Amino acid sequence: MALRREPTARQHRLAAELRRLRDAAGLTAREAAALLGVSPVQISHIESALAGVSEERLRRLASHYACTDGQFIDALVTMATDRTRGWWEEYRGLLPTSFLDLSELEHHARSQANVAILFVPGLLQTEEYARAVFSNRIPELRPEELELRVQHRMARRVAIERAAPIGFEAVIHEAALRIRVSDRAASRAQLTRILELSEADHISIRVIPLDLDGFSRGGSSMTYLGGPVARLDTVIRDAPHGAALVDSEAQLAEYRARFRKVEASSFEPERSRDFIHTLVKEL
Repeated sequence: MALRREPTARQHRLAAELRRLRDAAGLTAREAAALLGVSPVQISHIESALAGVSEERLRRLASHYACTDGQFIDALVTMATDRTRGWWEEYRGLLPTSFLDLSELEHHARSQANVAILFVPGLLQTEEYARAVFSNRIPELRPEELELRVQHRMARRVAIERAAPIGFEAVIHEAALRIRVSDRAASRAQLTRILELSEADHISIRVIPLDLDGFSRGGSSMTYLGGPVARLDTVIRDAPHGAALVDSEAQLAEYRARFRKVEASSFEPERSRDFIHTLVKEL
């Protein structure tokens, strides 16, 4: 079987989890290969996401690694055997891989939690807002690149608009709501869009006011994607050269705690809606 040329983030995650299980069992790649009757090179390819793994082999490995978490193993099997070619595939070769990885992760997530400090979370953005954000990118995007990114961002909204949407939480700093990435009319439309979405049962919007005393956690935006089981959650952080994915258990626990602390510093959803209504009237 030909090796993958460009594994997705989800395929890399499966490979990383299998490697973690082997390490936890104290086995070498050569010993794992012997258990399956394959070469160590094949194990290396599986653990680097260059090759897939069948359900039968994955379950055998999990058994040899003494992993007894049935839900976790089932989730890994789903990742290994899924052949979904989602809407994001039409952008392959047209947009950076990180855009497609985010779309795929959102498609399979059960929930998403955001902390937004300077910009409205992507899934809440209007088309005009998104276009203004991408227009200010350095280096400047060519017109066709700009349009592709805007189209992709709008397409991502399916995650919260489909028949079985993911649960969505956002804690948005007042600064992100007040910054005019475009003009007054665009800001009003964006705030109105947030208010409309906040009425949905699966969406929770909370606001952190500027005049909050002692808020020291405001300089860090993040997106937390809930996987099929907690061990497969993913945190997405902005980095200088693209998105950075965080998936170690210790770091995930830290980000879960961080989100809850930020959430505790914010207004309740109803008060947040009232606050956003006030901002709209000011425009």
